[in-house]
Amino acid sequence: MVLEELTVRLNDREYTNWLKAGRCLLILKTGLHPFTDHQMRAHHRDLLNQHALLSTPCETSSCKPIGNKLSSPCRVCSEWQKVILRHHRQPGATINWANCFPPHWRTDHWEVAKAYMPRGQAKVRRADQCDAAALLNLINYCKCFWSVDPKLVRQVIQFRNELMHSCELRVKDDWIRHYWRTLKHFVQQLSDVPQMATVGQQIEDMLTVDLSICVSGVDRVDSAGSLEGCESDFVSQLETSAEKVSQWETELLQEMLQEYLHVAAEEDGDAKAQDPEQLKRLQSFLKANKDLREKFSTELQAINSLEVKE
Repeated sequence: MVLEELTVRLNDREYTNWLKAGRCLLILKTGLHPFTDHQMRAHHRDLLNQHALLSTPCETSSCKPIGNKLSSPCRVCSEWQKVILRHHRQPGATINWANCFPPHWRTDHWEVAKAYMPRGQAKVRRADQCDAAALLNLINYCKCFWSVDPKLVRQVIQFRNELMHSCELRVKDDWIRHYWRTLKHFVQQLSDVPQMATVGQQIEDMLTVDLSICVSGVDRVDSAGSLEGCESDFVSQLETSAEKVSQWETELLQEMLQEYLHVAAEEDGDAKAQDPEQLKRLQSFLKANKDLREKFSTELQAINSLEVKE
């Protein structure tokens, strides 16, 4: 039954496009983990070498944000705050200080990195715990990633947001073509990063593989050759089982649910108003598919609880 329902979903070409594109984001973040971690370690080390005060421990060990503001920080944390802003490409933009624990800025490079990310990163401790959006925003906003064109990063972020905030969970072939072209250019910017060569090939394989054949062995609705210019010599090497495709789908839907539920649970009223329609549509989609309804029963209960509170 699970396989049948998955096959039906994959016979919707635009849903399959959405699934492939989302899987590419998950592939991309695995390559960005070591790159961003290495860059931030080096940047953190440079900051400590350039500013003697930054090597001093927090004077109170209790400097922490209240809401999203860092009120009355000690002399050391105040200096860290100034340095972080100095290396921000848009210091006038909203800085999510609530992501950070300032007393750890001296010893933990990733606490510094989180100041350049979207909100919701307070419990994150390492690069490999971050999603693609967090890492892309870090690259976009922190000047230490000077080798990457920020305009190109913002294009990838825009595609990511369109994909993850898609009410219908569907994207057209033309969107996929532009998305693939942008990802290729972005990956090429990181050609000197060893992991990115593999990531680039995996993304190409994902966007050209025929998932409907992988699942059903019969249907050819999602034909790789129908996307002009999307050929790959390695597609035949990509062994994909129904279980693997189902796992990819689960991971992508899980990430969407976590993002929506986090926003919905925010105390900030403006934050709550951001994604109510998307969350309701996602809820309806999960309920309409028995296998997904069972798989995400806990998340559906959480959504129901939010509706009761409203």
